[in-house]
Amino acid sequence: MTPDETLLDGDFADTEIDASLSSVLRLTETGLPVDSGPDIMDMLSDSELARLVAAGRETAYKPGAFFFRQGDTHDGIHFIRSGRVRSYYTSPSGREITLAYWPKGHFVGAPQILGGGEHMWSSVAVEATTGLWLPGAVLRQLIRETPNLAIALIEGLTYKSMCYTALLQIMGTQSKTARLGHLLLTLASPVPDGANSAPVRQHFTQEELANLIGSTRQSISTSLDKFEKQRLIAREGDAIRILDVAGLRDLCD
Repeated sequence: MTPDETLLDGDFADTEIDASLSSVLRLTETGLPVDSGPDIMDMLSDSELARLVAAGRETAYKPGAFFFRQGDTHDGIHFIRSGRVRSYYTSPSGREITLAYWPKGHFVGAPQILGGGEHMWSSVAVEATTGLWLPGAVLRQLIRETPNLAIALIEGLTYKSMCYTALLQIMGTQSKTARLGHLLLTLASPVPDGANSAPVRQHFTQEELANLIGSTRQSISTSLDKFEKQRLIAREGDAIRILDVAGLRDLCD
């Protein structure tokens, strides 16, 4: 099956909204900025990258277009050349949990990168995104001929396994309130020396926040109300400012 491809057609005044964050976005248990992980294409030489591009097929996706859907026949991997992609799992009951938002330099289509079976989750463009699709058979041959590509893919898979293992541990050991607090801290802009307040860099709906921490919109609403009453955050629509970074961290730890 080929990719689902479409052509591209006051207190909050200093909130920085970055629609194309360059780092991986995922849930952490520390509330610290996320290591962006390896940039696969950056690890290749110019000639190796040219060979990869020549062997693949360049694609472009509008926001909301799927690279693949959970249950689709697995047909290879997609390198992200620009934009951002959300990977998420849908339970039999219809509940979604976001695994991560992947930026440029990463790939989607793990873990069976050489094809076969079915996709275990979905990956969808959240903004205008370009990719490079490599069918499993083509990728297998390139790996045989390009050891550096094999090393890059192993590092990419290692990083993904660490992300998903951490997500599983967090879900099993932290309350929903703590998970939300850590997520807001992860999304916050760096706190200047001597300051204790920071805007959340990107607006998410309550549904999107719920999907990121494995919760419900109602639970998110309750926790945000609690944070606001404790003067830990302030809200204006979907925009959130952390008023007391140290206090929110203490509450979650």
